[in-house]
Amino acid sequence: MALKITLAVAAGLLFTGCAARYTPVPQASNFAVTKQPKLQAAYHWAVVTDHIEKGLLAELKKHPARPLYINEPMQPSPFQRALSTQLLTSLVNDGYTVSKSPAGSLKIDMDIQAVTFSADRPQYRYRGEHSALAGGVWVLSEIDPPLTLGIAAAVGAHDAYTWFNDQFAPGATPKTEIIVTLSVSDQYRFVARNTSAYYVADTDRALYGIIDKVVEEPVLTKVFKVRGDR
Repeated sequence: MALKITLAVAAGLLFTGCAARYTPVPQASNFAVTKQPKLQAAYHWAVVTDHIEKGLLAELKKHPARPLYINEPMQPSPFQRALSTQLLTSLVNDGYTVSKSPAGSLKIDMDIQAVTFSADRPQYRYRGEHSALAGGVWVLSEIDPPLTLGIAAAVGAHDAYTWFNDQFAPGATPKTEIIVTLSVSDQYRFVARNTSAYYVADTDRALYGIIDKVVEEPVLTKVFKVRGDR
């Protein structure tokens, strides 16, 4: 273990000394570790709505109270329809007046932007393995940060391994993300605005209004010229 640490420090010093001081373009780097929720159930939509509503209400309290009107899209996707319905319910239950017409009201507009990235993006998790040592005794080994690499800890069950990883959504990182923006405005200005981003399951793209084009394979034909007897 001490040898591994010594080699790691030596390698770090070596790379630090060799780092270029000047480059023609900025070097690509990763952002600090963040987490982004993955929507996988209608209940998650309600959680999203509740989060957005709380953000909007915090801004609305800074202005004189006025009725609200939810401007639902003409042809909403299932997600947009659920968002509108759940937002209406939350606002009414929180004591806000929601009008059926936009006259004299603050208008709530929703914008759902779908973004498709490349497939097979990496999904980083804690690295580690668990295995049975004896009946009811398991070991966790090769656990990466935030724990020290190489720790081996005997535990009473494999629940610890599950605890390390259950915060991560299963499968690869989705290629599909949505950016949800709700704006509250009148004819002169914006009063409140909230924007959030979420992963969505690639198999649920149609629920968010994403219609994938079907690419038809070209039909190959060959023309034969028939010559009769002379």
